[in-house]
Amino acid sequence: MEVLGHEYNPDQWRLFVDSSKVSLKVVLLHNRNKFPSVPLPHAANMKESYESMKLLLGKIKYDEFKWKLCGDLKVVALLLGMQLGYTVWVGQPGQEESLCK
Repeated sequence: MEVLGHEYNPDQWRLFVDSSKVSLKVVLLHNRNKFPSVPLPHAANMKESYESMKLLLGKIKYDEFKWKLCGDLKVVALLLGMQLGYTVWVGQPGQEESLCK
């Protein structure tokens, strides 16, 4: 498939998801930064939850393209189905770090 005059390969892109208390934003980033980022849906006034994230990923057909996902710890916790507010980061310099619930 050719997009914007370039051959499109989903393996060369990653999906960056950002969330705040009032919105979800999704941007497609090229792995080698050869191409500009591509803004995808912006969901304003959407509750910060697993259901909202699932709906947003469904609308952009994530299951079809299977982009690698990246985001901050809050987004990772949402995608793993962890409750926000109960997720803490445990780790000290030089020690193994992990997410705890």
